[in-house]
Amino acid sequence: MSENPATTSLDDAELMALAITEAKAATAHGDVPVGALVVIDGEVVASRHNERELTSDPTAHAELLAIRDAAAAIGSWRLTNATVVVTLEPCPMCAGAIQQARVERVVFGAADMKAGACGSLYHFGTDPRLNHEFEVQHGVRGEECASLLTDFFAARR
Repeated sequence: MSENPATTSLDDAELMALAITEAKAATAHGDVPVGALVVIDGEVVASRHNERELTSDPTAHAELLAIRDAAAAIGSWRLTNATVVVTLEPCPMCAGAIQQARVERVVFGAADMKAGACGSLYHFGTDPRLNHEFEVQHGVRGEECASLLTDFFAARR
């Protein structure tokens, strides 16, 4: 009997593979392929993809949806032992939610030079003016994550 990958200790690259699979689901309803997981103590407690087009909700980014689901799953808004794994660098809205949820760590794939708030344009994780800092690991399966986005937008042109 094989173990469920959601309940085993996977490394960052293996977790990103799960986020990439989740991101691909977004294209079924015309959303930008971004996927996010929330991992606590080695267990994936939430996994979501962008749903802005599906729900007509500008805040329906993969990270926000996954954070909401994780908080509901554990019964607390404080995700102090959590890692957020996301295929695209979080924007200011998502990085703000990550900071507010007290997430410990963010792992992202592709950098976002236009809206990235975890190192590219801003760095919410290391800003001492904010009341919580978080670790960031960038570039995990970055080329693969970037290709998802490039292919999606090329197909729409």
